[in-house]
Amino acid sequence: MIDHDRLFKELLSTFFLDFLDLFYPEVVTRVDPGSLVFLDKETFTDVTSGERHVVDLLVKARLQGQDSFFLVHVETQATPQAGFGARMFRYFARLHEKHELPVYPVALFSYDTATRIEPESYEVGFPDLEVLRFRFRTIQLARLPWREFLARPNPVAAALMAKMLFAVEERPKVKAECLRLLATLRLDPARMKLISGFVDTYLRLSPAEDTLFREEVAATAPEQREAVMEIVTSWMEEGIRQGLERGLEKGLEQGLEQGRRREAAGLVLRQLSRRFGPLDATLSERIIALPLEAAEDLGEALLDFREISGLSAWLDAQAGRAKA
Repeated sequence: MIDHDRLFKELLSTFFLDFLDLFYPEVVTRVDPGSLVFLDKETFTDVTSGERHVVDLLVKARLQGQDSFFLVHVETQATPQAGFGARMFRYFARLHEKHELPVYPVALFSYDTATRIEPESYEVGFPDLEVLRFRFRTIQLARLPWREFLARPNPVAAALMAKMLFAVEERPKVKAECLRLLATLRLDPARMKLISGFVDTYLRLSPAEDTLFREEVAATAPEQREAVMEIVTSWMEEGIRQGLERGLEKGLEQGLEQGRRREAAGLVLRQLSRRFGPLDATLSERIIALPLEAAEDLGEALLDFREISGLSAWLDAQAGRAKA
């Protein structure tokens, strides 16, 4: 399962000013870059339902050249939700009450299809009175054509194009263009890995798509192609490392299981030898081949055997159950 909340929070908190610059440049020009404070774990409890809600991203910023502060609240939504506008208003009201600061609310919708336009306001009114009209910014990634962001030298654009509007057959090209744009930004390795990992998470390609992706990469400019292939190589190395780790873990588990099985079989053989004398090779081999649980069961059942024929009958019954 993809942890959408974690991925988006990590991306937006790492590249917060780039995010504002990409979608709301008029806001970022008013922010003092050195004043940003990320307020983590802002939680609210709905007293009616008892549910606990955590704000996705909340940033406190100072206005450029002033002593005034304001909050930017970004809520990411991976699936459609009824009453989302009311939820945004509740967050706004509680944040405004708690911090006594203006709040700039933003909703980022990241689900794959956008069959409807999401609301940008929450309203309460009567035929003769408009009680409330709360508005918030919305970004519906699945309604944004990805090609419009190709020329934007912005790390958030390089990541979010993977979630924007494109045809299914364009998936290999979109992935190649995301990485091409990323290669032009010359970020440090950690932030480069964050964005490339985001892209790879949301654009996992089939073998046929991967072939088309590599053809797209081969057609890019040489200096960009080299940078993109370094990213692809790092993915492969990471995949190999994880595969080896999983293999070692599985091998260790299998080794421990085999050791316990042999220990149980050895104990049973010693007990049987004491009761009936040395066993013939066929019976010994059948006991050694038993699964761990069956060997442990035999350790209890052998107490009821009066003759060696009881052991043979028990082994035959166990073989029959295994075949069934």
